[in-house]
Amino acid sequence: MKLNKKAILATILLLFVGVSAIAQKFATHSVKAGETLESIAKQYKVSEQGILNYNKEVKKGQPVKANTILVIPVGDKTFTPVVKQDKVGGVDALLDKLQGSEMALERAKPVGFTSHRTRRKETLYGIAKQFHITEDDIKRYNRELYSVQLKKGMTLKIPKYKREKEVETGYSEENYLVYAVQPKETRWSIAHKYGITVDSLLILNPDLSKTTDHLATGQELLLPKLLSGVIKNQKTQLFTSYTVPPKQTFYSLEKKFGLSSEELIALNPQIKERGGLKEGMVLQIPVRTINAGVVNTENYNFYEVNPKQTEFSLTRKLGVTYRELLDLNPDLKDGLKAGMVLKIPKDQTGNFEVKNALILDRINLVDSINPLYKPKLLFLLPFRLDRLNLDDIEATTTSIEKRKDVKYSLGLYSGAMVAIDSVAKLGISVDVRTFDTELSMVRTRSILQRENLNGVSAIFGPLDPESLKEVALQASQYNLPVVAPMTEGSNLSLGNVFFAMPSKKVLQEQILDYVSEVRSDQKIIVIADEKNKPTQAILLKKFPGAKIVGLKEDRSVNINEISAMLSATTENWVFLETDQANVVYHVASLLNSMNNKVKNIRLFTTDKNRAFENELVSYSHMSNLRFTYASPSREVGNDGFTRAYSEKFGAEPDAYAVRGFDIAYDLLLKLAYKNNLIDASKLIGVTEYTGNKFNFAKNPTSGYFNRASYIMSFQNMEVVELKE
Repeated sequence: MKLNKKAILATILLLFVGVSAIAQKFATHSVKAGETLESIAKQYKVSEQGILNYNKEVKKGQPVKANTILVIPVGDKTFTPVVKQDKVGGVDALLDKLQGSEMALERAKPVGFTSHRTRRKETLYGIAKQFHITEDDIKRYNRELYSVQLKKGMTLKIPKYKREKEVETGYSEENYLVYAVQPKETRWSIAHKYGITVDSLLILNPDLSKTTDHLATGQELLLPKLLSGVIKNQKTQLFTSYTVPPKQTFYSLEKKFGLSSEELIALNPQIKERGGLKEGMVLQIPVRTINAGVVNTENYNFYEVNPKQTEFSLTRKLGVTYRELLDLNPDLKDGLKAGMVLKIPKDQTGNFEVKNALILDRINLVDSINPLYKPKLLFLLPFRLDRLNLDDIEATTTSIEKRKDVKYSLGLYSGAMVAIDSVAKLGISVDVRTFDTELSMVRTRSILQRENLNGVSAIFGPLDPESLKEVALQASQYNLPVVAPMTEGSNLSLGNVFFAMPSKKVLQEQILDYVSEVRSDQKIIVIADEKNKPTQAILLKKFPGAKIVGLKEDRSVNINEISAMLSATTENWVFLETDQANVVYHVASLLNSMNNKVKNIRLFTTDKNRAFENELVSYSHMSNLRFTYASPSREVGNDGFTRAYSEKFGAEPDAYAVRGFDIAYDLLLKLAYKNNLIDASKLIGVTEYTGNKFNFAKNPTSGYFNRASYIMSFQNMEVVELKE
């Protein structure tokens, strides 16, 4: 698509004014017995529909259950901060103008202050933890920290707040045991075995990595043991969840569940972390003991029963009979209970997705967002504003057409801006800071040294591998994820990077799996140039009995040789593996001339590269041959994004704008769901948007890779997605 001048001007203008989509403020309310939706709405002076919009589990006309935690939208004003232009060609950091505004969440006033002189290598995060306050608390009374980084020798004003009395019962060695990790065990299966959450496991074992799920066989973990001896000899314990109501005490819990305060804290370390029982806190409560043997991921997956789930809905979802569930989970004889964890055979299929041996419900991210979360994104892209003469639009357009890095950056960024507009309409507030890396490592390092990465949710970019590696290394110090929108990352070992583009290897696997699934008796023929002999070997291994047709010295195919191989009784599926446009042109033309009612030919490739898009190659020939391949994206129609993009920029989006929208929209919805991209990616399977889909899988040593793609085919002079 030719770049539209209006779109160029609009996108570049965004770079200079910045973006900050700010939603309204919220409160939370724990429903008390006897309260209704109407009474709660009157209490907060909001409409009932306003509450319903942010609490999907509450249905209009139905009573609100006691102890339900509601999100209350308080007011509906919006606020857009003023930002400054970056003097060095990009955009200066967006200043946090929300502090002290009417949109800032209220908190108690300090009862006093103390001073703290910063030392070498100290961070805001570390100081906040030391004084048991938040980083925003420090910034609020040291406003220079909104524009400069923390430095050695600064004297900070530290606020003191009146605190609730700390819970008296602390950690005691007799309440815990040291457990050696067994083969095939995961963090989730161990947490399940001892009736705690994975978050509690991390609290008890702070040395565990926050960015990976790796556990080594024999690794020692601190785990709770119930004083009443419920857990003995590593038997599996069933647990249920309990939400703490207002004014709950340890005494009343002991009466209700027969557990002492020591036992409750051992199973729920968050009680001590948060300074006692808090309204709305979700506790793990033991139900009874069963001897289920060693819990691991070798033979079983695991599913946690949801509230209001029935036997019918459960068996339909899991694809098993209730008798089969009873045989594996004897405790079901007493009925389904929310929070029960069920064993399911490893090879079982059904209406679910599996990640890390945990069966996941398919999540609708739009319906699962928490408007209280406020993602902060950092865009690092080579806009090359230092090389563009913005006073001459014609020259700027020409320069952008010639520079792919600039074209990619403007496309990705303009699409991402539409994504930010879209999530703002859902009530998600987003802070964005954008910088022009100028395709310079020096510039990139300067930005990272100047910027405070504490509190940033994710970094979008850069595009080139060297800068990406530098950014990922710096971000890893803050457990900060980096989203790579272009680089496939096959040669990079970066544990905190999300590679949004599926690699060539993934695309190859997807098309081979597709052919294997739909093939019956079709004959396989392989044509590969010298460079693609390794791919030829893979095809021969995947399809034993496949025939090979070699290329002559002039890179053409012997017509007699291939004619003799073609079958007249079954369909002929030909794999063409090359990156030479003249080879694609010659083979496609030859096969098209031989494709008739007697000899039916279909063309495939495991790597659709630029050679297949060359102007020499006949679109008509490829359509006649029903050319089929795996693709990271699909064709885009006139959907809501296309209309929003055209309205904002006065032009239709190109493929990079579509990718920028899909990546940013997926990223923001996941951050609004869990406020942590790494945690969200563990729980969410395939997501799909305008022209791209995502299914991030963790590689133990080299980051998160997108394993989702499309199977596309030329048919009747159109490119269509195959879903068979």
